[in-house]
Amino acid sequence: METSQHRHDHSEEGIEIPVERINPETLRRMIEEFVTREWSELSDSGYSMDEKVDRVMQQLHDRQARVVFDSSSETWNIIPRR
Repeated sequence: METSQHRHDHSEEGIEIPVERINPETLRRMIEEFVTREWSELSDSGYSMDEKVDRVMQQLHDRQARVVFDSSSETWNIIPRR
């Protein structure tokens, strides 16, 4: 059973949530959680939290990444677009 709000499987499918429909403060918190989780493994100390959040936010707005919600596991993730 998955206990966190995310998956590491980039083949993950789910319901795409348009970033325009997510409250900006909520979206920022989601991205902060995402970069804390994903970039902690990379020992990427060259970027501040704000820089990481800005990079992910830009990828979302450029449609290079998307927010998806998996209704079966009730989890969300940010994944690259194919």
